[in-house]
Amino acid sequence: MQRRAFLKAGSAATLAGLLAGCSSPDSDATSTAADSATATADETTAGSGSYSVSMEPVGDVEFDAIPDTVAVYESGYADMVVALGHGDALTAVGNSDRFHTDAYDALDGVSVDTSALVDLVDAGVTRETLLDLDPDVYLMDPNWLTSTFELDRGDIDFLTQRSAPFLGNTIFRRTDAWHDYDYYSLYEAFETVAELFDETDRFDAFQSFHDSALDRLETALPSEGPRGALVWGGSNEPTSFSPYLLSGAGTNKKPFHDLNVRDAIADSGIDALSQSQRSEIDAETLLNVDPDVLFVRGHEDKTAAEFQDTVVSFLQNHDTAGRITAVENGDVYRGGPIYLGPIQHLFLTERLATALYDQVTTTLFDRTELASIITD
Repeated sequence: MQRRAFLKAGSAATLAGLLAGCSSPDSDATSTAADSATATADETTAGSGSYSVSMEPVGDVEFDAIPDTVAVYESGYADMVVALGHGDALTAVGNSDRFHTDAYDALDGVSVDTSALVDLVDAGVTRETLLDLDPDVYLMDPNWLTSTFELDRGDIDFLTQRSAPFLGNTIFRRTDAWHDYDYYSLYEAFETVAELFDETDRFDAFQSFHDSALDRLETALPSEGPRGALVWGGSNEPTSFSPYLLSGAGTNKKPFHDLNVRDAIADSGIDALSQSQRSEIDAETLLNVDPDVLFVRGHEDKTAAEFQDTVVSFLQNHDTAGRITAVENGDVYRGGPIYLGPIQHLFLTERLATALYDQVTTTLFDRTELASIITD
């Protein structure tokens, strides 16, 4: 395909304006793409000529062929690419340790060679690194790059002109003050990626599969679930925790919402994770919150047994943490990926559902059927 797909309606000036930072905070309640038309393709599909895909903050991006190579930062987008049957197109992820692919082992014919992916954090997120990738599209939010790394709008313009267009929206959280444009739900973003790869039929099948699975789950769940606390505690012996708001609308909170888990931290007065800086609380503060269930992030590389033998065992033997209701009752679980894609969401939702609810005793979805949607 042509390396420099075009931004419609005045590319350079429009891009520079859209990438400008914003000092006003976003609103989770109003910043939604649900009623937006920006997730629709404007022209014909890739198989019959040029086509346009639209997503905030960049807007309309025109392509003349389906991308053969794609670089992502948030690995939830990488999971979307795999779900659409284009895993071989991936060339880079932001942090390979956060691209959790164990779910693919349960899906016949679904795999991705993570050893072949450039880890952007290890390589350095610079103009030079991104230019060397030379993908057909950078599936990443340019504002995330300029707000998080030592890149500016000039770098983004340079890469767009010399290498490939950007298309992406930071969706995993909704606490960045610079993100004053529409957010996308997991499936809104997934649909846009499907348009990029001309895989809307596959997306429709995947979404229908997802909806059916959650409909079955809903009939088994109480309307009000347990009080849960989600924290980061990456050590095997955590004594300090970074709290998150389960009630937040970022895509990595979707499984907890789907399972009706209540947010124990929301009304506790604790300063939870805000923007890019983590607040920290100790075991005594967590005991005061006293959640029914505790979800600890930073351990997705462990099996359930390994997590039990390290983190849970330590907490149970800790003088203070051992008195937390969730710890006393053995209701401490891995908290799931920070960057969550559609395949990962299904497996994590099932994992948490069977842990939280006695009435959920079987698999949530059929692996063979899901694999066929991805591979057929």
